[in-house]
Amino acid sequence: MRLPVILTLSSALLFTLGAPAFSDVIHLKNGRTIWADEVREKGAHIEYEVGEDTYAIPKSMVDRIESGGSSQVAGTVPKDSRELPALHPSDNSTAHTAGLEGVIRDGHPDDRELSRLEALGDSSTTSAAYFLAGKNEFEHGNFPKARTYLDSALRFDGENPSILNYYAALLVKTGHASEALPYAEHAVRVAPESPDTLTVLGYVQYAADRDQDAIRTWKHALELRSDPTVKQLLEKAERDATVQAGYSERESSHFTLRYEGQQTPDQLRSQILAVLEADYDDLVRQLGVAPRNSIAVVLYTAQAFFDVTRAPSWSSAINDGKLRIPIQGLSSVTPELARVLKHELAHSFVNQLSGGRCPQWLNEGIAQLLEPKAIAHGRELAGLYRAQRAIPLNMLEGSFAQLSPIQATIAYEESLAATEYISDTSGRDELPRILERIGQGSSPEAALREIVHSDYRQLESELGKYLSDKYGN
Repeated sequence: MRLPVILTLSSALLFTLGAPAFSDVIHLKNGRTIWADEVREKGAHIEYEVGEDTYAIPKSMVDRIESGGSSQVAGTVPKDSRELPALHPSDNSTAHTAGLEGVIRDGHPDDRELSRLEALGDSSTTSAAYFLAGKNEFEHGNFPKARTYLDSALRFDGENPSILNYYAALLVKTGHASEALPYAEHAVRVAPESPDTLTVLGYVQYAADRDQDAIRTWKHALELRSDPTVKQLLEKAERDATVQAGYSERESSHFTLRYEGQQTPDQLRSQILAVLEADYDDLVRQLGVAPRNSIAVVLYTAQAFFDVTRAPSWSSAINDGKLRIPIQGLSSVTPELARVLKHELAHSFVNQLSGGRCPQWLNEGIAQLLEPKAIAHGRELAGLYRAQRAIPLNMLEGSFAQLSPIQATIAYEESLAATEYISDTSGRDELPRILERIGQGSSPEAALREIVHSDYRQLESELGKYLSDKYGN
């Protein structure tokens, strides 16, 4: 997603970002609020945990700590609408789980226990054990390990719909939608009236750009079981299908372009594909990876774009697996449109490298850096860091879609600044390495520590100094 207009940041000094519900709330003396899973005192610091990561701030900055935060506050970023709905593994996937309590220890699969069970020679038990391990890693976002375990589960039981479901979903999340189709289709053949198998098949079909098939599949799934996330996905697919009913299609080496003929002159379509192909080659050179599937690009009028995507009013384009670009009133590719195209395409490359696990701040930072784009309000941003009112990076890991225009402005500026700082001080080649580590299962902060030797706290401290040195006090 790309922010089209940068607003003034002067009012941002009063800004406090809302956050999802957590166990504890830290109120700072500067008025900012931090939401955390757990908070504890340690010497002269307060340590707090958010997800898998731990942070620390000086105790002198803290006004008070409350236990048990509000369940919802303004600015909360909801679950991404592209996320797979919750699955409910069928009975036959858990029929052999008795005695498998030791497969997961301290939140992680025990490989020695898995080897012991496999040596017993019971294929059903072995398959169930590897499924539990793969499901655990899948749900923790550790997709490479999840695939290894699910591969083993399928080796011992290739007819289990729950294993097939998770394997197909994992392939989609790691950029292998076309490879996922046979597994999802097989699951439906095995369990044709299972809401889970139909949900996953629709998810795979939609990711593989087979929207009409996904619509039919999700309708059947909803007939069997109500699911608000499936309903939301179906509604979006139907909106898209309605808008694109009269669209034409044109292909190039790496893209499938859909457009409404009267709104898109042939010259504009040709230029868009030429720019995208050039950008594709440039991004391959810079990032050393290429998306595995042809990339769908849909051109909209401005109103159709917002009707279909329900994107925030401040957005100028979206990449939700497809590049969705509003082009109303244009007859040729302008410099601004060219930057939008490269920005949105960069997200496809970032997602490929990171297995779809890149935190939003880094995803947007890299996309802006590659446009290329410069920091627009460096002095104001330096002031935010100096006043300790910048948004913590750990709170920018999720979608920006629910942010207000001013919140989004700050989020994008911070994202670009942090990414530019890493590039300037450690080298641009380190950015793909960070993405690779994230794709291999590391948390964003762990990947930063491993590649650039900075956790979030240190990175933010160094970034504040970098901005002050570059843009002045």
